[in-house]
Amino acid sequence: MTVYYDHLLRNSLPSRRDVIRAGGLTALGLSMFSGTPLRGLNETPLRGLNVQPLRAVQPGVGKAKSCILLWLNGGPSHLETFDMKPNAPSEVRGPFQPIKTNVPGIEISELLTSTAKIADKIAIIRSVTSPLGEHGLANHFMLTGYKPSPALEYPSYGAVLAHVRGGAHTLPPNVSVPNDAYTAGAGYLGAESSPFAVGGDPAKPDFRVRDLDFYAGVTVGRLERRRAYLSQLERFQQASESPLSEPDPGFEQAYRLVTSPDAKKAFDLSQESDATRARYGSRTFGQSCLLAKRLVEQGVPFVTVNYTGWDTHENLVVQLKEGYTGAKVGVGLVPTFDQAFAALINDLSASGKLDETLVIAMGEFGRTPKLNMRGGRDHWPRVFSVVMAGGGVRGGQVIGSSDSIGESPKDRPVTPYELAYTIYELLGVDPNSDLHTADGRPVQINQGGKTISELIV
Repeated sequence: MTVYYDHLLRNSLPSRRDVIRAGGLTALGLSMFSGTPLRGLNETPLRGLNVQPLRAVQPGVGKAKSCILLWLNGGPSHLETFDMKPNAPSEVRGPFQPIKTNVPGIEISELLTSTAKIADKIAIIRSVTSPLGEHGLANHFMLTGYKPSPALEYPSYGAVLAHVRGGAHTLPPNVSVPNDAYTAGAGYLGAESSPFAVGGDPAKPDFRVRDLDFYAGVTVGRLERRRAYLSQLERFQQASESPLSEPDPGFEQAYRLVTSPDAKKAFDLSQESDATRARYGSRTFGQSCLLAKRLVEQGVPFVTVNYTGWDTHENLVVQLKEGYTGAKVGVGLVPTFDQAFAALINDLSASGKLDETLVIAMGEFGRTPKLNMRGGRDHWPRVFSVVMAGGGVRGGQVIGSSDSIGESPKDRPVTPYELAYTIYELLGVDPNSDLHTADGRPVQINQGGKTISELIV
């Protein structure tokens, strides 16, 4: 009987994918969940906590409602940004000088002029240390708090928070701007916790969020009919006690997003004044930070802004300061970051949202404590810097230090395990709680970490 019923489902009824395609939501479903198709009737469900009963995630100590992660992909040089070594030999200290900040005793790079004015609102951890110096492995470690394992793919911070907070609202709980190419993904939690990638460039005049509009010829009425058909299909499955009978949260979230005027408005940067947009800078990173601010203001729990290009093996001055050879005004990686980061912190502070929004700026590792023959620096995970603000973080301080040449931690080494543990606590998630894999295996949210106590207010 089971074999016959399975044959009937496979050959007599359209799959959810067919229904969604007919309604014009296929592309939305695919992009929303990072290329993982919405489940058809004859496919194995990718579920996390929805498959097996589990122990509820316990609340953490933090007060942050949302998090904006500024992911500086490629490995930013700590020696050219937040951990200057002006007394070291020239081949170590590099081409830039330190400047004072608005906190006595804290100095940062001369390229970070705007950030220097908000040092009282940020915490700089100068002693982060990791053993992983390859981009992919190091990314995973820093974005999950777990070393990569062939046995299990671990979820990123955004995926865990999306899973814990749920997707009952119109906007996706985990958003990546402008794409999700460098995020760690949902791992064992399944597709519905994956980041929703906006797909377009927020800095372009014709910026549009990918698949946020209907296909040509598709109307709300037509989509409602497809949704009603899906509902009947679900009821049929439940009546027959099919193991695939649980509702598909991915479709419901996609439906809410594509039919909501409020969702479209949240992504619409034209709602911002020209003056506001200019303060963030006209480049992709600046406008992405502005979009991230808009999204957390609308209740999105986690937004990742991906800023690539920090793998500076050569021509460090051009890449970090100038942006291109002969530039009269610095448009390189660091000035672009500086303008947008300071604008983001200032705006969140002015609106009263900084206390409940955790902002993190980091990459996967630092750079070598000696310039190479090509005028750049190579991979260096032994010590590097991470900057945090808001969401319960005590600003105006430096935690830990590196040695005299920025080669190793001098005091208070901080591991990715500890960083992850503290991030979860700040976001109100108990890192000692369990999540479950699709087959019901319990996995602790964090292992090996502890609170970075100096960081928390």
